[in-house]
Amino acid sequence: MEPLLWLLFSAGGVVAALLLPVLAFLFGFAFPLGWIGPPSHEHLWALVRHPLTRLVVFGVCTLSLFHWAHRFRYTLYDGLQIQHLGELVELLCYGGAVLGSAMAAYVLWRV
Repeated sequence: MEPLLWLLFSAGGVVAALLLPVLAFLFGFAFPLGWIGPPSHEHLWALVRHPLTRLVVFGVCTLSLFHWAHRFRYTLYDGLQIQHLGELVELLCYGGAVLGSAMAAYVLWRV
């Protein structure tokens, strides 16, 4: 199980490092400040409704959540020295990632 969690951690780190800063720059600075012309509402809506876009957004959300869960787990282990609560910490961290992924799937399915 541990190699799978490290794989999700690595993939989530790569996705978070490559995609999230670009999206934050575009939607947080470039579009609002007028540096780049924003896409129309209809264009964004059509893009969000496309199944491939939903799959990519779901992947970004899921991998980022598992990256967070793994990093937070080891931060609690090393920073707070609570290795004796290992099973509870794993349940809360990875359970939170699974719950967040399920919520992302629900929201994307309903769009």
